[in-house]
Amino acid sequence: MQLDPQTYRLTGAEAPARRALILALAGLVFSLLGLLLNPERFFHAYLAAFAFWLSLGLGALFFTMLHHLTGATWSVVLRRMSESFMAVLPWMAILFLPIVAGMGSLYHWTHAEAVEHDPLLQGKAAYLNVPFFLIRSAGYFLVWWWLARSLHRTSLDQDRGPQEAQDRRMKTLSAPGMILFAMTCTFAAFDWLMSLDPHWYSTIFGVYYFTGAIAAVIPLFVLTVAYLQRRGVLAREITVEHYHDLGKLAFAFMILWSYMAFSQYFLIWYANIPEETLWYRQRWGGVWTPLSLLLPLGHFVVPFVALMSRQAKRNLKVLGAASVWILLMHLVDMFWLVLPGVTEQRYAPSWMDLAALLFLGGLFFWRFWHSFAAHPVVPVNDPKLQASIEFVNA
Repeated sequence: MQLDPQTYRLTGAEAPARRALILALAGLVFSLLGLLLNPERFFHAYLAAFAFWLSLGLGALFFTMLHHLTGATWSVVLRRMSESFMAVLPWMAILFLPIVAGMGSLYHWTHAEAVEHDPLLQGKAAYLNVPFFLIRSAGYFLVWWWLARSLHRTSLDQDRGPQEAQDRRMKTLSAPGMILFAMTCTFAAFDWLMSLDPHWYSTIFGVYYFTGAIAAVIPLFVLTVAYLQRRGVLAREITVEHYHDLGKLAFAFMILWSYMAFSQYFLIWYANIPEETLWYRQRWGGVWTPLSLLLPLGHFVVPFVALMSRQAKRNLKVLGAASVWILLMHLVDMFWLVLPGVTEQRYAPSWMDLAALLFLGGLFFWRFWHSFAAHPVVPVNDPKLQASIEFVNA
């Protein structure tokens, strides 16, 4: 893999895409085996893996819009990478189809006989019904597709010939885009994850999912840049100053996720209403007890201590290790949301979880790399690119 320093285009960069497809194929084979052996267990594994990979694409979309709205300079050199990750979102609509096929296994409220004998489900039937669920899901993906495609295309147009209107258009798109993003991300979390238990609800659940997504995508950026720089790509353009700012963002959103998680738990614990506390009770016992204890320690205490100092954020080994750990904790969180309370039996972790992760993750990185390697790896005609390369933290 080589980078042309004049055009910022990669050559000989086919290997990462091939490896990603091989992983996806291996994951597909084992996923199909899981589907044959235990369809209900497979669909839950697939949903948890889907929620994980989707969150990274959504986090990249948020980061891109935030960059445009704030007019940030330091992140210009990272923008094309973020745009390539958000370019995965339209493909996630296709990968959502197995969830549609498995709705009967995933969602209790899809069964007419269950609704017939449950007054609470009858009260929610105007919202929780299959046709409206599918319409809403299509709407979410249409919004994400439109935002990601519009921002990415305008950015690529800037590469071919910079104009002031292009920068203004990306900022103009990002302003209403943030509102649409907040609404669609919130209701997608309600529909796809919270409605697994239709008797339980939390008004903060959508923000919980959103903050977890942002807290996870920043470490993904750190690890992706480290991978590129080990191969001589962007070794001069991205410096310890950019890593420092990524570390600050990872630290901030990790704390925000922790605050949302604690707020949700504390209010339910304090009120002590049985129909609310049951959701947490389902996540206590068996293998889920240590995992429930791991989340506050691993998703908050460990990264808080690791990234608290300025020196840690500027130490690439510490920042890299913390990034791997935060991504792992986000993955645990997604499975913690999906698996314990969706059926009468609480599912323990299984090889099907790994199979679904490999399948979706392989396709996720294949699509990312296909977009990233097909264009200049930085926005070459952005007027703030040189200032971004020379950026120094105050």
